[in-house]
Amino acid sequence: MKNRKVLIIGGGIAGLAAAVDLARFDLEVDIAEKGDFPGGHAIRYTCKATDACVKCGACRVEEKLKAAVEHPGITIKAGSRVKEITQNGRISIAIDQKPQYIDPTRCNNCGICFQKCPAGAIIRGSSASHHPFYAIGENNCLYLRDKSCTKCQDACPEDAVSLDNEATISTSEADAVIMATGFEAFSPVDKPYGYGMFPNVITNMELEEILRQEGRAKIPSDGGTPERIAFIQCVGSRDAKLKHLWCSKVCCGSALRMARLIKKRQPETESTIFYMDIQTFGKDFEQFYNDAQEEIQFIRAIPCDIFRNDDESLRLTYFNQASHERREERFDLVVLSIGMLPGKDTENLAKLCGLTISETGFVDSAQHHNGKGVFVAGAVRGPMSIADAIASAGQTVWQVLNYLKLHNE
Repeated sequence: MKNRKVLIIGGGIAGLAAAVDLARFDLEVDIAEKGDFPGGHAIRYTCKATDACVKCGACRVEEKLKAAVEHPGITIKAGSRVKEITQNGRISIAIDQKPQYIDPTRCNNCGICFQKCPAGAIIRGSSASHHPFYAIGENNCLYLRDKSCTKCQDACPEDAVSLDNEATISTSEADAVIMATGFEAFSPVDKPYGYGMFPNVITNMELEEILRQEGRAKIPSDGGTPERIAFIQCVGSRDAKLKHLWCSKVCCGSALRMARLIKKRQPETESTIFYMDIQTFGKDFEQFYNDAQEEIQFIRAIPCDIFRNDDESLRLTYFNQASHERREERFDLVVLSIGMLPGKDTENLAKLCGLTISETGFVDSAQHHNGKGVFVAGAVRGPMSIADAIASAGQTVWQVLNYLKLHNE
């Protein structure tokens, strides 16, 4: 397979897993990742092991990212978007890459730019494999807004920051393309739960990141330890009003694992899970669920409203189906388990790639490729777990290899 090249659109877990597998066959692999850092959503997830591994998959994301970053045959282009794909013999791809304000060959990840920025425009990575570990958020940068601040550039001891760098447009050719652009997380701003207004209402993905960075659950408003946490399931999923009729498949597993992890590390914290029904996951689910019921309160109801108290705690109201009455409970922290949606770029990229979109907005799950060298992998086909995304990538790699073998002949 030497002298063969594959472009992967998307540097999340599916894209990284596919890249690592393809590189083992001496294929040259380019990854075009639109974000500032590779790893997708899953690189922000925390390991949820208590006494033993609970198969959450977080460590596998780290492993794939590290392997991809270190492999000489894999090139990761962060801040890149595919603008055009044409097929004429080989596949020609036009890529628009945002300015590289921080030079990866000079940056030593000292963090001085992060400390000096007065506007919070310096973004930190989530993994030790991210290099540079810092990026400049264009929406908040004062220099990019009105050229009023160069503190990060002036303070950098390695001259790694250059705020005048410009975007680049490049073209390349590949023998196959994999669309692995993943999903978009539902924004619960318009839900009646006060997200964006109440500091102690967060998403499950934000809790993942807090646990990853801090090692414990905390109350955002004051940094204290929560006595009571509420998890609200199916926020943005299985919602007829939003026309999001699908289950996001991973939210139940994530909530149960995080609640048990918190109980292990913070025994004084009690967790309650509000749910429609619990989505099973893994072959050991029944035993896991039985054990969880000894540590976690489960209430089969979806809360109606959340109100903020003077001390920043939260009053949550719900309808108790058993007693047929409205109830109200107090919590220090409310966690919204948000669903998986099709990415905003999915439809446009699918058209560029010659793929079709299903009624849900994801790439048609029955379509693995377009027959002309463009393939699909991971959650761009629909909600799936980390393990399922890796398995999907593996299947796609074999399809690519078979295609290239036939194409070569």
